[in-house]
Amino acid sequence: MTGGHDWQHGAWPVATVRTAEEALMARLPESALMRRAASGLARRCAELLRARGGVYGGHVVLLVGAGNNGGDALYAGADLARRGAQVDALVIKGGHPGGLAAFRQAGGRVHAAGYGEDNYRVTGADLVVDGLVGIGGRGGLRIEAAALAQAAAFARAAGTVVVAVDVPSGVDADTGAVPGDAVVADVTVTFGCLKPGLLVGAGARHAGLVELVDIGLGAELPDPPLLSATTLDEVALRWPRPGPDDDKYTRGVVGIAAGSAVYPGSAVLAVGGALAGPAGYVRYAGAAADAVRAHHPEAVCTERVADAGRVQAWVVGSGLGTDDAARSVVHDLLASDVPVLLDADAITIVAEHPEWVRDRSAATLLTPHDREFARVAGEIDDDRVGAVRRAAEELDATILLKGYRTIVAAPSGATFAEPSVHVVTTGIPVLATAGSGDVLAGVAGSLLAGGLPAHLAGADAAFVHGLAGRYAAAEGPVSASTLVPALRRAVATVLTAG
Repeated sequence: MTGGHDWQHGAWPVATVRTAEEALMARLPESALMRRAASGLARRCAELLRARGGVYGGHVVLLVGAGNNGGDALYAGADLARRGAQVDALVIKGGHPGGLAAFRQAGGRVHAAGYGEDNYRVTGADLVVDGLVGIGGRGGLRIEAAALAQAAAFARAAGTVVVAVDVPSGVDADTGAVPGDAVVADVTVTFGCLKPGLLVGAGARHAGLVELVDIGLGAELPDPPLLSATTLDEVALRWPRPGPDDDKYTRGVVGIAAGSAVYPGSAVLAVGGALAGPAGYVRYAGAAADAVRAHHPEAVCTERVADAGRVQAWVVGSGLGTDDAARSVVHDLLASDVPVLLDADAITIVAEHPEWVRDRSAATLLTPHDREFARVAGEIDDDRVGAVRRAAEELDATILLKGYRTIVAAPSGATFAEPSVHVVTTGIPVLATAGSGDVLAGVAGSLLAGGLPAHLAGADAAFVHGLAGRYAAAEGPVSASTLVPALRRAVATVLTAG
């Protein structure tokens, strides 16, 4: 059962959720769990209606499937109807009997879903509630539900707010896969706990703002969750801070082996990221030493790794190249006894020599985007979390898969009782810009040197990197060079939250 972890930010697979629900329902009166869920759903819908002019007289359309998900929508619709909303339910295959009875008794109007009338009934509604398919849905929507999902999309484009019940219909709750038509929600109200498919993959984009309703399930959920959404409070608690007896060495020394004569900017950006982290000393080794000195005089620069001196962690790969000299650098650093972060060209190199990673005794953190991941671990399928977990096991290394939702997975036995997979939700699309990953690598390397385990260093670095992207975007177009000053603001946010 849940213990040290915050169940409100963990995500569990559907089979686990079902088992927990059955255990809880065995101690509750019939329909109590559904009514708890529906009450929370109705509260959120009422808040959205008030923002559009009020609940009384507001027009709500429910899209209702035959299962419990449709029952949640119907009970919530009954609550809204009792508050004076005009509520229509478009129902597929009869609907939930108890929910239908409560809905009709409250004055709700029931209609059999029909292709010709669906767009007409949905268009112009203030709010559409998607209760077509719940967390057990697999393999895409059937034709009747797909037609209603399309009607909701037309209404949303015209300004209607769409709320999904538990999970947007058509989204795989375990993986976030969207194999066909699916509802795109502005808000997803989910019950009991988060589901992985709301946090990762295409499912995260379809879910919109995810809000969790507590139905008393937390105590029934096993610990740890399948994955955990990294929070500001967690990052603030973990972020290394200097003590009165610390000096620049005890705070952590991070080495950066990045950049080249062709790509000196990679080195400048990686060092800038490292300087914004907690390490007290940054050593740079490589062909871009002059550029690094010019931009970051506080970094100590040499041209060869062998001359860099002792460090607590290395960052290697950004802009390094893949020639024989670069291969030699990657090989020698992986032969060291300190944590090593592999980015960009270093990932391409170890794709040909995975044993360099597997044979290490110290921690290794890889930070690929999708194409780099494919080089080292094969193409990613619809199950992004599963793919990253497999790669972590196969390489015996921590993998940080960059993206709109960054996923960090540690190999088994190396997680220190933490969840084995973390998802970071602060990222925004503008971070997909050249050099952004170099900054991220520098921050993560600084956290490694500061003493964090690889999976937490990766998750926390991605969190502040995402915050920095948001801060930079508020000032105008985002480039990697704008991230470094914004990163300092993001770290300040973390430090003041602790």
